[in-house]
Amino acid sequence: MAVAMLNTLDHCEAWAEAIRSHAPELDLRIWPEIGNAEEITHAVVCHPEVGALKQLPNLKAMHSLWAGIDHVTKDPEMPWSVPLIRMVDHSLSQGMKDYVTGHVYRYHLMMPVFEALQAVKIWNQSVPPLVEERAVGVMGIGVLGADIAKQLAGLGFKTSGWARSKKDIPGVTCYAGSGEMEAFLSGLDILVLLLPNTPETADIINRESLAMLPKGAAIVNAGRGTLIDDDALIEAIDSGHISGATLDVFKTEPLPEDHPYWTHPNVVITPHVAAETRISTASQVIVKNIRHLDGGGAIAGIEGVVNADAGY
Repeated sequence: MAVAMLNTLDHCEAWAEAIRSHAPELDLRIWPEIGNAEEITHAVVCHPEVGALKQLPNLKAMHSLWAGIDHVTKDPEMPWSVPLIRMVDHSLSQGMKDYVTGHVYRYHLMMPVFEALQAVKIWNQSVPPLVEERAVGVMGIGVLGADIAKQLAGLGFKTSGWARSKKDIPGVTCYAGSGEMEAFLSGLDILVLLLPNTPETADIINRESLAMLPKGAAIVNAGRGTLIDDDALIEAIDSGHISGATLDVFKTEPLPEDHPYWTHPNVVITPHVAAETRISTASQVIVKNIRHLDGGGAIAGIEGVVNADAGY
């Protein structure tokens, strides 16, 4: 039994070193120098070459180095008969909670308003509402989104969540499906996007859904760049319907220099840093999952197994 690293990014050796340090017993091989492909039982993947995974006939599992799986599923020849496990690591969760909470508070405390007033030297003592008067919605309440929604609710925000299927989260009002999207969006001051990238979520924030939000609502996108129709968002901000947006993810990354987001006064850009996979902790998750499966554990005992039908 052997483990193959199918990582085409520059940090492949750093990952391999970390995994070996936690599990020196593993026969870890780096693509394309993997020897006999039939000996490979696990693939640790980050932007694998198209068609590479189908060359490994005895895989027990594919382990994504990231919480997102787009870098794997873009391969049209990917073997969906093999379980794909996305990265579920406390460092990812904590980083995302910090990012979302910080930017939600920025809008809650009206910092964009005060920053604009400062620029023109206007003293205006507008007072932000209390947290229990501020409605925040999380669109995408899977493992990570549910964790963030619970944190926001715990801080006192009037918190709701939306997903494709019904969820039950203590302290969070949950909505589900397209039939409940307007009811979800229509009551929000701040919308947080944490949905995965699937055909169903592409441009889910568009002219129609933006119009469902109340005038003056703000948006924080830490999910996927594909969730937003960029032209529709800019139009909504320019019209005054949406007060502003904080965006960490984009359809093209790095964001092109001529993109209007760069210079828009009501858009804050961060370079896809909301939840960075940290090698020090994530490598331990990979090792734990491999040992679980090799020790006879069931795939159901691993957190983050992707539903092939849903695509996340």
